[in-house]
Amino acid sequence: MQLSLVSLLIGGLSIGMTEFLMMGVLPDISQSLHITIPDAGHLISIYALGVVIGAPLMVGLAGHYPPRKVLMGLMLMVFIFNGLFAVAPNYALLLIARFFAGLPHGAFFGMGAVVASRLAAPGREARSVAVMFAGLTVANIIGVPLGTFIGHNLSWRLSFGLIAVFALISVICIRLWMPALRPAKALSFRSSLAIFKKANLWLVIGISAIGTGGFFSWISYIAPVMTHVAGFSGNMVTIIMIIIGLGMAAGNFAGGRLADRFSPLVTTAVLLSAMILVLAGFALISAYQLPVIVMTFLTGAIGFAVIAPMQILIMQVAKGAEMLASSVLQATSNFGNALGAYLGGLPIAAGLSYTSPEYVGCGLAFCGLLFCVILLKRRGPGLESSG
Repeated sequence: MQLSLVSLLIGGLSIGMTEFLMMGVLPDISQSLHITIPDAGHLISIYALGVVIGAPLMVGLAGHYPPRKVLMGLMLMVFIFNGLFAVAPNYALLLIARFFAGLPHGAFFGMGAVVASRLAAPGREARSVAVMFAGLTVANIIGVPLGTFIGHNLSWRLSFGLIAVFALISVICIRLWMPALRPAKALSFRSSLAIFKKANLWLVIGISAIGTGGFFSWISYIAPVMTHVAGFSGNMVTIIMIIIGLGMAAGNFAGGRLADRFSPLVTTAVLLSAMILVLAGFALISAYQLPVIVMTFLTGAIGFAVIAPMQILIMQVAKGAEMLASSVLQATSNFGNALGAYLGGLPIAAGLSYTSPEYVGCGLAFCGLLFCVILLKRRGPGLESSG
């Protein structure tokens, strides 16, 4: 594995922990600051807002600078604002720190995906992109459980200090291991905005914002399904989350290989079809502990397998503005996160079973599949196979 890709993986780990650790230590922050859980939850929402705003903003400001310097600058922001979050004395400063910590998220993965594809051997672009996104899976398998443990038993401030340390390590590794690539020949930022006139781009955005919401509809309510339907103890939820993380890791690399072997578009369509099947299967067998554990691993794998193919796909439909489009994809995936969680919660609030979010997820994944079918019918030179 190239050390340059490892430096991106470490950056992905830091960003993944920044995004997901908050869910694990939310009660600790609430108790520490003497605020309600919903108020503490605003620290999650404002991070997502930072991701959405920061994706195009950071690309617009830094798109023509050398990639190594930009990536170092983005990770320095992650270091600074997670460090500020770790020491902020009041709720207002915590909100500000979380917002600014979200700004580099989309741009880092956007530029990182472009850089990873440039560093890859021909026909291995998606696999290289998958290495960077492996940082998110490592965050879910190791980083978030570790940070949650520290937050519960010592201090949540130490957990976010640890994230800052990982971000600083990433800065150092990028400086040492990332080759001094020249800025990619691309359109100006203003000219790049013309990609939003392309129908194909909006179809890919639809896949990301709606189709991937099926996965988040499932994972957002995994704990009550496992405890109330499958009958696991509350202590088993941490183990179950690690199993999901292992599935994500396996799926991440499998998705990269599939996208290199076949068309990224076809791979995405097949994976969304599989998502519909596993979500329905999960709901039907959720009362049986061993089968539902197996299905949990598979759902995590399929949910993350779609990431690398979609990154390659959006870069194919946005020639000349790949970094902007790739960063926007990160913003839309955060929208898919929010959409899946919100819609998945509606049937539960209406008094239906804890398995009802899985059927909502099936519907969202089916919408994404429809967008894929439309793209397949519009297939042209910009949607070539990678294999």
